[in-house]
Amino acid sequence: KIFSVSMWIYVSLFFVESFTLYIYYYGWDRMKVGQGKWLHWTLGVLLNVWGTTVMLIANGWLTYMMSPPKGVTAEGLPPGVTMWNAIANATWIPINIHRLIANAVFGGSIVAAYSGYRFLAARTPEERAHYDWMGYVGNFIAISTFIVLPFAGYWLGREIYQYNQQMGITMMGGFMSWLWIVQAVLIGVLFLCANYYLWIGMGRIPGAERFVPYTKWMLLLLIVCWIAWSTPHTMIATREELASMGGAHHPFLNVLGVMSAKNTAVNLMILTTFLSFLIYRRANKNSVVPWARTGTMIQAAMFLIAAAVVLFYGVYGYFVEAIVRIGFSVYQVAAVLACILGVTIIDIFIGRGATSRGEIRWGQMPDRSQYALFVLAVTFTWLMGLMGFARSGIRQHWHVWEVMRDTSPQAFTPALGYAANMISLCVLIFLSLVAFIFWLGGLAERAAHGGHVDELRGVPLPHGAPVHGARAPVSGD
Repeated sequence: KIFSVSMWIYVSLFFVESFTLYIYYYGWDRMKVGQGKWLHWTLGVLLNVWGTTVMLIANGWLTYMMSPPKGVTAEGLPPGVTMWNAIANATWIPINIHRLIANAVFGGSIVAAYSGYRFLAARTPEERAHYDWMGYVGNFIAISTFIVLPFAGYWLGREIYQYNQQMGITMMGGFMSWLWIVQAVLIGVLFLCANYYLWIGMGRIPGAERFVPYTKWMLLLLIVCWIAWSTPHTMIATREELASMGGAHHPFLNVLGVMSAKNTAVNLMILTTFLSFLIYRRANKNSVVPWARTGTMIQAAMFLIAAAVVLFYGVYGYFVEAIVRIGFSVYQVAAVLACILGVTIIDIFIGRGATSRGEIRWGQMPDRSQYALFVLAVTFTWLMGLMGFARSGIRQHWHVWEVMRDTSPQAFTPALGYAANMISLCVLIFLSLVAFIFWLGGLAERAAHGGHVDELRGVPLPHGAPVHGARAPVSGD
């Protein structure tokens, strides 16, 4: 009654998207020169438009189940409320933004993992160089978008609380509270692996050695923040341990279990990761603008001011009421985003006309660096499943929140342990299918080259990137 039109559009878009993809894929060689390039570019844009529209429609359905408009009954929408009102509900826009960013993160990580696989299987230095560059690009897409993902998560959580406090309390303070500790552990893994890959990558960049001494302090800060973020407020302990602590709260560590500490920790980790990107970008460049030193000092001041704001509100949050403390996260987020935006703008102007300290030595990466890319892809996929469980599970025994109740005997949210096991199984199945696609891609490429994969394939790349062949992409690329 409500979404029938959108369902027809949803199904039709799959056919439209498939048709567009076929033209894009099989017209690769024919449309790589002249006016055909513009047609090919347009098809690529349309693929993203169709795919995003499919996601937006599905998001309308699932958010309607979480936050239906006021006046909705089990019989349908009240008079004057249209399908658009049902789709554009309280949580639709926040979850659209969150999922758009998360899909960019996920796509980049899968590209990077594929590149890591091909890097390890490469037989020539040219192949290693090509897939090293490809892995860097995939990782850059994943981590640069991942940096802003927590902010979208804060916004979504805030909208859920604003729509219904009971739902918000169930999400953060109820039986799902330990899910956020699991999330903190996994996101800490992401931050460490992302920075590790960048730091290892500095070994192939002439001039990067001047930044290497700073990485140990950045690593220390990341670990300390990770520990703070993953510390629970209430400990799981034996009776003897509880008696020794004097209760469920540890006398010292419990202060790290509240959101003041956790918001502070994650914002400092974001700033640290952004700094890693910045020094990686600067590594092989000599700035020629006369105000380069002044600009760098301004950038350093921006980092220090942002960190000071984050720390100030993190500490001050312990001395105010909860309703006031919640608002402090907005100031912390604003400080970090302002720092990222301001530093990036200054860095673009500092880099104008910069001379190179030497070409990046693509392919000269230790094999262990590629395993970091595998860890990133697996962990991102895992997190998507776990957070999907959180979003869906907070409805508990409702098909549509407080409108249509699920009266079946199975109307309950599974325990975290059971859910985590099932999600892990789904992740394993999904990644096995992805690995199968990678394997098929390798077979297709060997067939195309008559059983040999050592030939170069001149795909035009940016300056400094390795050249690796001119042909349409094979399955997996």
